[in-house]
Amino acid sequence: ASCVQYRLVVRDANTLQILQLYTCLDQIQYMEWSSDSLFILCAMYKRGIVQVWSLEQPDWHCKIDEGSAGLVASCWSPDGRHILNTTEFHLRITVWSLCTKSVSYIKYPKACQQGIAFTKDGRYMAVAERRDCKDFISIFVCSDWQLLRHFDAETQDLFGIEWAPNGCVLAAWDTCLEYKILLYSLDGRLLSTYQAYEWSLGIKSISWSPSSQFLAIGSYDEKVRILNHVTWKKITEFEHPATIVNTRTIVYKEVEKSPSAETERLSFPPTRALASSLFSTQSKYDISQMPVSLQYVKPVADRANPKMGIGMLAFSADNCFLATKNDNIPNAVWIWDIQKLKLVVVLEQLCAIQSFQWDPRQPRLALCTGNSKVYLWSPAGCVSVQVPVEGDFQIVSLSWHSSGDSMVLRSKDNFCVCYLEREEV
Repeated sequence: ASCVQYRLVVRDANTLQILQLYTCLDQIQYMEWSSDSLFILCAMYKRGIVQVWSLEQPDWHCKIDEGSAGLVASCWSPDGRHILNTTEFHLRITVWSLCTKSVSYIKYPKACQQGIAFTKDGRYMAVAERRDCKDFISIFVCSDWQLLRHFDAETQDLFGIEWAPNGCVLAAWDTCLEYKILLYSLDGRLLSTYQAYEWSLGIKSISWSPSSQFLAIGSYDEKVRILNHVTWKKITEFEHPATIVNTRTIVYKEVEKSPSAETERLSFPPTRALASSLFSTQSKYDISQMPVSLQYVKPVADRANPKMGIGMLAFSADNCFLATKNDNIPNAVWIWDIQKLKLVVVLEQLCAIQSFQWDPRQPRLALCTGNSKVYLWSPAGCVSVQVPVEGDFQIVSLSWHSSGDSMVLRSKDNFCVCYLEREEV
């Protein structure tokens, strides 16, 4: 599905044929599929309205108007039959049921980066709350929205919460001014607190491994710390230096190569699409000789949100690899072997990394750098692929299909779908 101002377009993922076209009341600012792909939510925050569309029954429609309370966020519950709307100034969360048309209210939600978290099985929801100048966490049962546990979080200014994939442990971390991560059980017991250092900018990003055995914490000191799920103590930390000297690490460096074809050699005038792919600058990967010096950017000290520290990190679906990005070295992606706890590969790009994401089925990483190329890495090697489109197509984000056979590449104004051929076993 894609949004074009006030229109919602639903296409077939394989043929890109338009299946449904819906017209909303205003410009769509957010869109989300329900978990079973039967409904689509379209939020128009300016008007305080959410519209829901059904794929099975195109004539059925639903409009939720928050009225004077306003609307700043909207999302589906895991069952795909309830919608959670956060009102302006985070006064409350309204839970609307599509089945019974009933409404439930959750008071005092906190305005933070990640204030709502659902367990992977969809049974429980944790909400970060702020009341009387203190942080709290409430855990609700999603089947009837009854409160299961309510406890105060031992944080100065709670910044985010996230469940482990097995749903047994909830991680809650403090603002970047205080390095602190707290781990709670489902019944609200504090299992452990981890604090790496004091009096400096703290946690920037976190990621659970799919097996729930590891918690990776990226911080402003350019390091990733890995906690284990038995003692919640640090088992290792990964540094991101500007110079790589270890000869066991492979550094793939992107290099530009001149266009492969010349106009004189062509016996026919090329089409516009062919010409754009023939004469655009191609790139490939070379393996660098050690030691390798990466491009290091010193952050501007007097600006908010300094470009420093570990801004992105993600585990592969098989738990074998961890990909990280150090914002001080914006052109590099670091890939770590989790079984050996060692750095195996660094991809050094010509431009800054915009986004990366693991294939949901196998250890294959896709990344983009704001140009018209998509880059893929797997243990077998890496490749640079030119997107054959006319005009300027700058890929700013990408998203894998759940099958791992295709991915959506998005630019500011357009999108395209990249299909990958599956090897016959």
